[in-house]
Amino acid sequence: MPTTTALTPADLATITAFAGLPADTVAWLLAHGEGRTYAAGETIFEPGTPAEFMTAVLRGGIQFYAQQGGQRDPIFRVETGQVSGVLPYSRLREIKAQGVAAGETVLYLLHRDLFPALEDSSPELVQRLVAIMNDRSRDQVRAQERDDKLRALGKLSAGLAHELNNPAAAIARAAEALAKRAAAKPALFVELVGHCPSPEAMRSLTGLAVATPAAPLSALARADAEDELATWLETQGAADGYCLAPAFLEAGVTTEALAATAALLPPAARPAAFAWLEGQLTTMQLVRDVQEAGGRISKLVADVKTYSHMDRAGGFEPLDVTAGLESTLNMLGFLLRQKNVKVSRDYRADLPRIRGRVSSLNQVWTNLLDNAIDALPAQGGEITLRTLREGDFVRVFLVDNGSGIPTDVLPHIFEPFYTTKQAGDGSGLGLDIAQQIIRQHDGRLEVQSRPGRTEFCAWLPVMGS
Repeated sequence: MPTTTALTPADLATITAFAGLPADTVAWLLAHGEGRTYAAGETIFEPGTPAEFMTAVLRGGIQFYAQQGGQRDPIFRVETGQVSGVLPYSRLREIKAQGVAAGETVLYLLHRDLFPALEDSSPELVQRLVAIMNDRSRDQVRAQERDDKLRALGKLSAGLAHELNNPAAAIARAAEALAKRAAAKPALFVELVGHCPSPEAMRSLTGLAVATPAAPLSALARADAEDELATWLETQGAADGYCLAPAFLEAGVTTEALAATAALLPPAARPAAFAWLEGQLTTMQLVRDVQEAGGRISKLVADVKTYSHMDRAGGFEPLDVTAGLESTLNMLGFLLRQKNVKVSRDYRADLPRIRGRVSSLNQVWTNLLDNAIDALPAQGGEITLRTLREGDFVRVFLVDNGSGIPTDVLPHIFEPFYTTKQAGDGSGLGLDIAQQIIRQHDGRLEVQSRPGRTEFCAWLPVMGS
């Protein structure tokens, strides 16, 4: 338990905000406030309790912790000479974090009910305290914005890492298989030419090696075709017909084509010829797989470049709204596929350009889409993006069929720090930031919601209007 401590003018002089105050103001503070001493590690504030006191740290400090999921994480610290807690004109009503004494700590406390009397006694001190409150609010907003950006970046990075992992793994697997095929080719070639096939036979065989990939078959039709082809290959002396048949079918090489080539080859050369052909066809398919996977990686890199616009100066410029929406969808592709979200597009073809900052607008689309994805059901979710021109404005609609926004929440969703998400899942700044960005573009952001349908609409002025 804390102990009451008698304080002197010298004690209050250690507080930066109290420095240089008239003697009568210091006397007023001592007469109306109180001193308390806390042992090291003793709890000073508990989350959820009313915020009642302005708190100045005379000695020691207060370490604040956020409690999430049974863990206690340090968030900020109030050092000797600093003022914390409730300040004049503050809207703080509830303690949000746990405050613990960092070493033996001596505090000066002034109840918020005395703030009007303090303003009458010392307007100068109240101005100092309000300035501290403004600085604290600004720092908190910056920290929350940074945390929100890091959280969004984390989601995008996780999705991008997953997207890159698949083609990268495909390239690694194909490279390993290509190495095995390349190592086996010399022996197959030696065995084939050892039977002295005719030039005509070699031309027929190599002609099959450049066959065009066939159209995919149904699972049942493919199984029947593999059985038939494998049986025929084994009649030609191939001991592993079931290993060779899939590559021939994939490349569109039919039994008839193989039979025509086989007729030109000595019977003893046919097993080596078919094995060589299978190796060549598989090699070409692996090369196509590598090309496809490499193209996918290149597209992902291009999507990141388009989304972040890291090749642009970052100022206001003519923008195609549709391109920004599409690059954001590409960046959130993994999250959309995780929930099997159906995305519908209804873009006006002749939509005029707007003048804006593309990275900022992409942040708006990211916030709106991320919130929509969170609100969608596990299956059957749908998001519709629509654009149109209305007068001097481009209107961008984002509609989802999620749970909707409760009527008591709807009036508050653009308020800073207002959130209905669990602790750690959101700071309540995403929509506030989105609204501010749209206003910086001389536009406005609106929302309508009912169960099963939530619609956000961004109004952005047409360039030159």
